[in-house]
Amino acid sequence: MTRSLRPLLAELIKTRYQTGAKNSLTDIPGVLVSTQSIHESPNYPNAPPNSINTGLTTILPRKEWFHQACFAGIFRFNGSGEMTGSHWIEETGLLHSPIVITGSFGVGSVYNGIYEHAIREHSDEEGRANWFLTPVVAETFDGFLHDVTKFAVTPQHVIKGIDEASSEAVREGNTGGGTGMLAHWFKGGTGSSSRIVPGANGKSYTVAALVQANYGAMRDFRIAGAPIGRLIFEEQERLAKENPSDPALMAQASLLFKIAQHKEKKDGSIIVILATDAPLHPTQLQRLAKRATVGLSRAGGWGANPSGDIFLAFSTANSVPVQSEADRWVPSELGINMVDDQTISALFEAGADAVEESILNAVCMAESMVGWNARVDALDLDKVKELMAKYL
Repeated sequence: MTRSLRPLLAELIKTRYQTGAKNSLTDIPGVLVSTQSIHESPNYPNAPPNSINTGLTTILPRKEWFHQACFAGIFRFNGSGEMTGSHWIEETGLLHSPIVITGSFGVGSVYNGIYEHAIREHSDEEGRANWFLTPVVAETFDGFLHDVTKFAVTPQHVIKGIDEASSEAVREGNTGGGTGMLAHWFKGGTGSSSRIVPGANGKSYTVAALVQANYGAMRDFRIAGAPIGRLIFEEQERLAKENPSDPALMAQASLLFKIAQHKEKKDGSIIVILATDAPLHPTQLQRLAKRATVGLSRAGGWGANPSGDIFLAFSTANSVPVQSEADRWVPSELGINMVDDQTISALFEAGADAVEESILNAVCMAESMVGWNARVDALDLDKVKELMAKYL
């Protein structure tokens, strides 16, 4: 089934910048992505059907990520989450690892999988790993729809993800690391978007985002400023009170109460990856990563205390050699290009726009799912169209 509000979103989210050809992170030349979803009904005593609903999203900043680093920057809006490798990126401004996003309990296996792939490809003739690598792995918690105790993600999934990463548009909704995620009490998941920014001398630059959305309350969800989540919640609450004998309405009210209890204990998290082909240095990329907060806030996120809201931005414009045989005691120079700080505002705005739409794409492309604890319904797109027509 194809679910999409993209034509309506394009009309509603007014932006000065066109989307890329794929409206996806892979609009950045050289960036490769793969998504894997894992669905199983495990063979163990009293296992509910549909117990396993997880996965991983693999992003290669460039195909030669092992030898050629990108400049990168990180911003932590709220730190109740994990992104491994962040200390090294903060220290050097260099990203030379795949970025893999998964569920919270999959981080260890993914970390090992990146190493296993690197060992397979880059060990010396005697099988030794004579190199430095700090894998970048980020997570959000998928324990409402997925039995996290079964550690379904394995290093082999990671190896497959790196091998199969491609320039195709990112699959959205219940895909990759977003397979088992919720957003604003609706089914959440993976979303992506891109913007093209005209530059000087006939050049143009692309800024793109990929999100793993697993945060927020229904009451806060917004589309183009309209309080869609609050309107839907209030309508469901009113119908349940007016029709206490209606089993379908009572079941829906019970489900929302169960999700609310789960989310009140741990609100959830969002990981945002921003990429660009504009020549930004690490400090500029930290600043770009901060602008993900603007896109998040437009959709209704505000950084709850137990939420892990962690953002990484990288640029493919400059290539920095790593794993080289350069003499570390003899300083040498590298030539790099950079955007003039005085002209960077459009890239910041485009980043915020791309993050906002990526979140909405994650929610609008997701489909209802029955999982470990309960069913989580997708956002009713017909209801959204009806409410937006009345609101605007």
